[in-house]
Amino acid sequence: MSRFFLGRTSNTPPVVRNLIIINVVMWLVTIAFIQLFRMNLNFHLGLFYFQSPVFKPWQIVTHMFMHDSSRIFHLFFNMWALWIFGKTLESVWGGKRFLIYYLITGLGAALIHTLVNYIQLSPEILALKTAYSVDRINVTLLNEILQPGNPFYALGRELMRPTVGASGAVYGVLLAFGMLFPNTPLFIIPIPFPIKAKWLVIGFGILELYLGISRSGDSIAHFAHLGGMIFGFILIKYWSKFSGKFFHSDVFLLLLMYYNRM
Repeated sequence: MSRFFLGRTSNTPPVVRNLIIINVVMWLVTIAFIQLFRMNLNFHLGLFYFQSPVFKPWQIVTHMFMHDSSRIFHLFFNMWALWIFGKTLESVWGGKRFLIYYLITGLGAALIHTLVNYIQLSPEILALKTAYSVDRINVTLLNEILQPGNPFYALGRELMRPTVGASGAVYGVLLAFGMLFPNTPLFIIPIPFPIKAKWLVIGFGILELYLGISRSGDSIAHFAHLGGMIFGFILIKYWSKFSGKFFHSDVFLLLLMYYNRM
């Protein structure tokens, strides 16, 4: 990678460090609750579809700090990417702006994910309400349609599937790095040659769009990833236009190289 990853930026700045700590602690607490109390916190703090009876408003925020307790790589790759790209952004922007960006892209990811779910699930939910003559889905009805053989069983499974992870915000961080440092060479295993950051970001965006449209069945919220990138793009453009900040990779590189020499 290029020179600006050396020097003082090799030390993890406070916001990135604290975000990683929170995510790791919550992952460990989730495992502990499962082992000690047979309670999966993801079903309380993960994000459910807003028409699900188990949806709670706080899930819009808390889902960003939860991860699949059965897959350590879900947590590891998110935190690894946050550390690699986030520490550079925080060094340039400062902790306050970076945290605002991180949270907004995470919330934006949740919004886009929910919007896509609304488009996909609305016809089935309408059919369910019509078939059972109800105005809303309650816990009793949800338990009924979750019985094997029920024609709305698949819908019930979707309404009971929490979305967890920092991926939406992390994709926003990746997008910001690609916009601020587009020509930075990045080495991605197992590709044997460096790829410029801008092409990596574009490639990830196209891949997530394809996987989201194809509905590959991998249980990954691809449109949430795209949502983080979309809101990140909008926020950077807003800051660039209205806050008097000049977002150009060469300017940021010079500032950061000067910062490293201090």
